[in-house]
Amino acid sequence: MSVILAIDTSTSRSSVALLSDSTVLWSDHEDGATAHAEAVPRLVQKALTINNNISRVIVGMGPGPYTGLRAGISFAQAFAWARNIELFGVCSLDAIACTAPEYIAATDARRKEIYWAQYKDGKRVDGPHVNLPAEVLGNLFVGEGAHKYGLCDQSTFPDVSVFHLLSPVDQPMYLRRPDAVPTSER
Repeated sequence: MSVILAIDTSTSRSSVALLSDSTVLWSDHEDGATAHAEAVPRLVQKALTINNNISRVIVGMGPGPYTGLRAGISFAQAFAWARNIELFGVCSLDAIACTAPEYIAATDARRKEIYWAQYKDGKRVDGPHVNLPAEVLGNLFVGEGAHKYGLCDQSTFPDVSVFHLLSPVDQPMYLRRPDAVPTSER
């Protein structure tokens, strides 16, 4: 039995799941945009009590705030390296579950902006991008960012239980520079 550890910190929610084939063995999350570095180890520790035989790690590569992404990606890299197991990343926007044939997934980019991508029949056809909500034209929005700016009725977060079904990405999706920079660069 192949067991996958899935981790996402691309939004204000830290999410972790254990997957085997298409079965979710365990899944949990903690909310808090500034607590990813503390939440992920706690969640993974809980996951390891369910099944410790992890054979692969999948991590959300954003787009998302720099510090949040780094917390999840760094933890996933260290975990996979320590166990000498496979690691790959996925686009977190791809994991926002939606049944609509065409929609725009959006997460909060802060600074009154959203990270977004457009989908048709479950495939990404545009993006990811970062823009002001008013600059993005579309009929059906889903996601935490879309909800925050009044583009839909409820928040939808990346679903880590589908990470194993997504196409891999090689690099974190930082769509802008981090807020924290050395004084010399300000």
